[in-house]
Amino acid sequence: MVDIIMKKFDEPDEIRKFDKGKFEIVEMAKITFGRATYAPGWKWSIDVSPLVGTEFCEVEHLGMVIAGSATVAFKDGKIYTLEKGDIFYVSPQPHDSWVVGDKEYISLHFLGAEKYADK
Repeated sequence: MVDIIMKKFDEPDEIRKFDKGKFEIVEMAKITFGRATYAPGWKWSIDVSPLVGTEFCEVEHLGMVIAGSATVAFKDGKIYTLEKGDIFYVSPQPHDSWVVGDKEYISLHFLGAEKYADK
């Protein structure tokens, strides 16, 4: 039996790279955590969609914004903005997302990370 497991995003188990961003994966105790880092100008439907083959993201997310701001826009027209300090849940309904402003966006993901940007 292991008393403790410690890992860092500085040494992730996997890095999923795409234009203007990356999604780092850390696996621990049957749970997958993710860290999203997106540059200004990043947009899911442009930078990730071609890699996964769907028009919009269909992954369920539970996470927290560490830096920057991003928009989540659902196919039905509902639009939300995520900002630093926000803890968010995004349903698996088809949605697009993009960085707002000229600052890098960083968020941690506690649900859905194993499926995000997976080919």
